[in-house]
Amino acid sequence: MNAKFIKWLLAVLCGLLAACAIITVNVYFPEKAVKEAYKSLDDMLLKDSADKTPGAVKPPGVPPGKSDGKPQSFLFNELPGFSFCAVAQAAENYADDLAIELASMPEVLKAYDDMNKRMPRLDALFDSAAVGLTNQGLVSVRDRTKLSPQDQQLVTQENQSRKLIVNSMAKAILKITKVQESKPALDQVLGKAAATYADTKREASKPGWWIQLSNGRWVQK
Repeated sequence: MNAKFIKWLLAVLCGLLAACAIITVNVYFPEKAVKEAYKSLDDMLLKDSADKTPGAVKPPGVPPGKSDGKPQSFLFNELPGFSFCAVAQAAENYADDLAIELASMPEVLKAYDDMNKRMPRLDALFDSAAVGLTNQGLVSVRDRTKLSPQDQQLVTQENQSRKLIVNSMAKAILKITKVQESKPALDQVLGKAAATYADTKREASKPGWWIQLSNGRWVQK
C-alpha cells in the first residue's frame, strides 16, 4: 500500500515539474522599434542639448515648433496617403510609444543630462583610442595610461547611465507589449535591449573609434 502511494506521489510530482517546465516567458521583442526609439531619444535628449529646454521632450517625428499637445506618430508626418492600415502598422511598431515611455521617466532624463555633460570629454577619449565601445553599448578602457583618475571615474559613471537606459528600455518593452514585469521576462529582453543599444551606438560612432562587433571582435571604424 505504501509502495503504491509513493509511486503515485512520485508520478504526480513528476507531472507537476513537467508542467512547470513547459511554462516559459515568451516576450515579443520589437527590435526595429527599439532601435528607432533609442535613436529618437538620442536626437531629443543627447544631441544639441544646449538648444533644448530641459524637460521639454517631444515625441519622435513632431517637427520643431509644431505640437498639439498630443503624442503623434512620425508616420502621420511622412506618409501622404495615411490609412487605417498605416495606423495598425504604427501600433505594431511601438517606436513612438517606447520613446515617449522612456522620456517620461525622471531617472532616464537625469541619465541623459549627465551623459550630455560627459560627452565632450568622452568623445575625446574615444578619439584618442583610450576607450572603445563594447557590444553591450558600454564604454571599455583600452589604454589605461591615457586616462586620469577623473577619466576612469567618468567611464564608470557613463556606464551606469547607459545601463540605466537599457534597463529602462527593457521595462518599457514589457509595459508596451502588456507583459507583466518579472525577473524571467526582464532577463529575456534585457540582453536584446543591450545589443540593440550597442548597434545604435556603433552606427553613431565616429571613424577611428574602436568598436566591438556582436561576435566579440574589436575593430577600428
